[in-house]
Amino acid sequence: MKKKLAVLTGAGISAESGIKTFRDGDGLWEGYDVTEVASPEGWKRNPALVLDFYNMRRKQALDAAPNAGHIGLAALEQFFDVTIITQNIDNLHERAGSSKVLHLHGEIFKMRSEKSYAPCYDIQTDIKLGDKAPDGGQLRPAIVWFGEAVPMIEPAAQLVMEADIFVVVGTSLVVYPAAGLVDLVPPHHPKFVVDKKIPYLRSMPHLTLIEKPAGEGVQILAEQLKPYH
Repeated sequence: MKKKLAVLTGAGISAESGIKTFRDGDGLWEGYDVTEVASPEGWKRNPALVLDFYNMRRKQALDAAPNAGHIGLAALEQFFDVTIITQNIDNLHERAGSSKVLHLHGEIFKMRSEKSYAPCYDIQTDIKLGDKAPDGGQLRPAIVWFGEAVPMIEPAAQLVMEADIFVVVGTSLVVYPAAGLVDLVPPHHPKFVVDKKIPYLRSMPHLTLIEKPAGEGVQILAEQLKPYH
C-alpha cells in the first residue's frame, strides 16, 4: 500500500508559472490594494471592480502553464497516495496531472451566490454585475477573501493528521489558518519544506529543508523521498 503524502502549496509554486502573488512588498496586488479586491468590504463597496479584477485574473490563469514544480508533484503519485492542499486559486495542479487537490482558498474558475457558500458553479464566461444565482443572489467568485471563513480547513487538517509524510512547497507560512497545518503533523513523521527562502519554523523533529525554487526543489524532494517508497 502506498504511503500517504500531504503537500501544502502556496503562491511560490504558481509564481514560477508567471502568476503574481497576493502579497508584494508594496501591499498591492497587480496595482490593486488587496482590501479593495479581496475582502467582503471591498465587494460591498464596489462589486463591479472586484468582478473585473477576477475576470482579468481568470484570463491570466488560463494563459499560465504548469511548471516543473506542479509536474514533479503530480509524478509522485506513481509512488505515493498524494493529496495536494493548495492555497492557490488557479488550476495548475490539476492541469499538471494531480488527481486529488483540495483548494483552501477557493477556485478562480468557479462562482457562487453572494448569499451562500454552496453550491458552486463552473464559470463559462466573465461574471458580470447583474448575473444572478438561482437563489437570487449576485454571482461572485468562489474565492475565500481576507476576513472570510475557510470552509475547507477542517478536511485539510484531517488529511495532514492522517498523512505519513508532510511536504510544504512555496509558501511563507504566514497566512492562517493554512499555516497552522504544520503544527498538526505527528512529531515522528517526516516533514519537508521546499522554498527559495525557507520561512521561519519552530524547531521540530524529522524536518528536512530544501532552500530552492519550487521547480528545482521538487526534483530534489523526489530524490529524498525515494527511501519512503
